[in-house]
Amino acid sequence: MTLIQQIITIAMVVLGTIITRLLSFAVFPSGRPTPKYVQDLGILLPSAVLGLLVIYCFKDVKFQSGSHGIPELIAVGVVALLHIWKKNMLLSIAGGTIIYMVLVQIIF
Repeated sequence: MTLIQQIITIAMVVLGTIITRLLSFAVFPSGRPTPKYVQDLGILLPSAVLGLLVIYCFKDVKFQSGSHGIPELIAVGVVALLHIWKKNMLLSIAGGTIIYMVLVQIIF
Protein backbone atom coordinates (compact mmCIF):
# COMPACT_ATOMS: atom_id res chain seq x y z
CA MET A 1 0.00 0.00 0.00
CA THR A 2 1.44 3.35 -1.00
CA LEU A 3 1.59 6.36 1.28
CA ILE A 4 -1.28 8.05 -0.58
CA GLN A 5 -3.45 4.93 -0.23
CA GLN A 6 -2.68 4.78 3.49
CA ILE A 7 -3.62 8.44 3.96
CA ILE A 8 -6.87 7.95 2.01
CA THR A 9 -7.71 4.84 4.03
CA ILE A 10 -7.11 6.59 7.35
CA ALA A 11 -9.11 9.63 6.19
CA MET A 12 -12.06 7.43 5.19
CA VAL A 13 -12.02 5.62 8.53
CA VAL A 14 -11.91 8.94 10.40
CA LEU A 15 -14.71 10.35 8.24
CA GLY A 16 -16.86 7.24 8.74
CA THR A 17 -16.34 7.36 12.49
CA ILE A 18 -17.17 11.04 12.74
CA ILE A 19 -20.29 10.69 10.57
CA THR A 20 -21.66 7.77 12.59
CA ARG A 21 -20.98 9.59 15.87
CA LEU A 22 -22.59 12.86 14.76
CA LEU A 23 -25.50 11.18 12.97
CA SER A 24 -26.88 9.84 16.25
CA PHE A 25 -27.12 13.39 17.63
CA ALA A 26 -28.92 14.57 14.50
CA VAL A 27 -31.40 11.65 14.47
CA PHE A 28 -32.04 11.70 18.24
CA PRO A 29 -31.79 15.30 19.51
CA SER A 30 -31.53 15.86 23.25
CA GLY A 31 -34.84 17.74 23.51
CA ARG A 32 -36.99 14.79 22.41
CA PRO A 33 -37.48 11.47 24.18
CA THR A 34 -35.73 8.41 22.76
CA PRO A 35 -38.13 6.26 20.69
CA LYS A 36 -39.40 3.07 22.33
CA TYR A 37 -37.86 0.78 19.70
CA VAL A 38 -34.40 2.28 20.33
CA GLN A 39 -34.83 1.74 24.08
CA ASP A 40 -35.87 -1.86 23.38
CA LEU A 41 -32.78 -2.36 21.21
CA GLY A 42 -30.65 -1.00 24.02
CA ILE A 43 -32.05 -3.71 26.29
CA LEU A 44 -31.98 -6.61 23.81
CA LEU A 45 -28.79 -6.08 21.81
CA PRO A 46 -26.19 -6.65 24.56
CA SER A 47 -27.54 -10.15 25.24
CA ALA A 48 -27.82 -10.88 21.52
CA VAL A 49 -24.22 -9.80 20.90
CA LEU A 50 -23.00 -11.90 23.82
CA GLY A 51 -24.90 -14.90 22.45
CA LEU A 52 -23.32 -14.40 19.03
CA LEU A 53 -19.88 -14.21 20.61
CA VAL A 54 -20.45 -17.49 22.46
CA ILE A 55 -21.59 -19.20 19.27
CA TYR A 56 -18.62 -17.76 17.37
CA CYS A 57 -16.20 -18.95 20.06
CA PHE A 58 -17.53 -22.51 19.94
CA LYS A 59 -17.88 -22.82 16.15
CA ASP A 60 -14.46 -24.45 15.60
CA VAL A 61 -14.29 -26.50 18.80
CA LYS A 62 -14.03 -30.21 18.09
CA PHE A 63 -15.40 -32.16 21.03
CA GLN A 64 -14.38 -35.48 19.44
CA SER A 65 -10.63 -34.84 19.25
CA GLY A 66 -7.72 -33.18 21.03
CA SER A 67 -8.60 -31.63 24.35
CA HIS A 68 -12.33 -32.21 23.63
CA GLY A 69 -13.16 -28.56 24.21
CA ILE A 70 -12.15 -28.71 27.86
CA PRO A 71 -10.31 -25.33 27.92
CA GLU A 72 -13.25 -23.63 26.23
CA LEU A 73 -15.78 -25.12 28.63
CA ILE A 74 -13.66 -24.20 31.67
CA ALA A 75 -13.29 -20.63 30.39
CA VAL A 76 -17.05 -20.34 29.83
CA GLY A 77 -17.61 -21.62 33.37
CA VAL A 78 -15.19 -19.03 34.75
CA VAL A 79 -16.97 -16.27 32.81
CA ALA A 80 -20.36 -17.40 34.11
CA LEU A 81 -19.18 -17.70 37.73
CA LEU A 82 -17.41 -14.33 37.68
CA HIS A 83 -20.45 -12.66 36.19
CA ILE A 84 -22.82 -14.21 38.72
CA TRP A 85 -20.45 -13.28 41.56
CA LYS A 86 -19.40 -9.73 40.59
CA LYS A 87 -21.96 -8.71 37.90
CA ASN A 88 -19.14 -6.98 36.00
CA MET A 89 -18.98 -7.82 32.30
CA LEU A 90 -15.44 -6.50 31.81
CA LEU A 91 -14.13 -8.57 34.71
CA SER A 92 -15.98 -11.64 33.46
CA ILE A 93 -14.65 -11.40 29.91
CA ALA A 94 -11.11 -10.56 31.02
CA GLY A 95 -11.08 -13.38 33.58
CA GLY A 96 -12.36 -15.92 31.09
CA THR A 97 -9.87 -14.81 28.45
CA ILE A 98 -6.95 -15.02 30.86
CA ILE A 99 -7.97 -18.48 32.09
CA TYR A 100 -8.45 -19.70 28.51
CA MET A 101 -5.06 -18.42 27.39
CA VAL A 102 -3.33 -19.98 30.40
CA LEU A 103 -5.05 -23.30 29.74
CA VAL A 104 -4.25 -23.32 26.03
CA GLN A 105 -0.68 -22.03 26.26
CA ILE A 106 0.53 -23.88 29.37
CA ILE A 107 -1.70 -26.82 30.27
CA PHE A 108 -3.26 -28.20 27.08
